[in-house]
Amino acid sequence: MIIVTKTVKFDAAHILTNHQGLCKNLHGHTYRVDVSVSGVEGEERDMVIDFKDLKHIANELICNKFDHAFIYNTESEGEREIAAVVEKNGMRTVAIPFRSTAENLAKLFFETLKSRIPTLSAIRVWETADSSAEYKP
Repeated sequence: MIIVTKTVKFDAAHILTNHQGLCKNLHGHTYRVDVSVSGVEGEERDMVIDFKDLKHIANELICNKFDHAFIYNTESEGEREIAAVVEKNGMRTVAIPFRSTAENLAKLFFETLKSRIPTLSAIRVWETADSSAEYKP
């Protein structure tokens, strides 16, 4: 098996409600998302996927939506209140029905991309240069 990976980036803010550390405060990250696609050696094609196509799909479905947005958990009253103020002031938000941890975002991004990339094998979401979460079904 051959695995190819394309990395895309976006900036966003979030809060981890009910977290005991500093991440309970509003803060942001430059998220790095590694999109990995697998192929079988010996197939007639000489590439698993064109990197340009992979970048286009990841940007269209993830970066264009999440870049410079406040990602908030619709299950959290406090986060909904903050999102309402952000939206009232003409700024971007992305509503998700769970906490915006790297683990949950990795799974969400995998599910989002899978319909357009059938051979998708993994998504890794980096919150910092040395902290990431990977989702593989």
